[in-house]
Amino acid sequence: MSRIANSPINVPSGVEVKLDDAVVSVKGPKGQLVLELHPTVGVKQSDDVLQVSAANDAAWPMAGTFRSLINNMITGVSDGFEKKLEIIGVGYRAQAQGSKLNLSLGFSHPVVYNLPDGVSVETPVQTQIVVTGADKQQVGQAAAEIRAFRPPEPYKGKGIRYVGEHVVRKQAKKK
Repeated sequence: MSRIANSPINVPSGVEVKLDDAVVSVKGPKGQLVLELHPTVGVKQSDDVLQVSAANDAAWPMAGTFRSLINNMITGVSDGFEKKLEIIGVGYRAQAQGSKLNLSLGFSHPVVYNLPDGVSVETPVQTQIVVTGADKQQVGQAAAEIRAFRPPEPYKGKGIRYVGEHVVRKQAKKK
């Protein structure tokens, strides 16, 4: 069994943590995030260290989950999270315009993706997309939704994939 809930969370300078009843709010240079705690999980703050506790022995798995969520919130508001995607295919390209991402993916129409609040997108090159934000879950969800428009196919490998993702290629049909 994992003992992740027992390890303390260090709060870096520039990050402010507020504990109100069953709500943890974290504010930093990259934004503000709020998390409602489970009734069986408690959080105590002393100086710049947070400690997560469980109400009983059966609640330790939930305490470990919330410890990871709070740690991700602190990391997100101080450093932020990013996911990088790459587009492979002739004529496939992306262009960021404010809170929208325009994609040309070989369809008869351009695909426009509206970004959720708290997530931003950059396209340093037409074939690269960088999704950034303070909330790890939102960044991952936005990257997954962008990838879902044209996932990599197994024969030529064309499509949108995460940087470093390995796509298993199939052999073409032989005569």
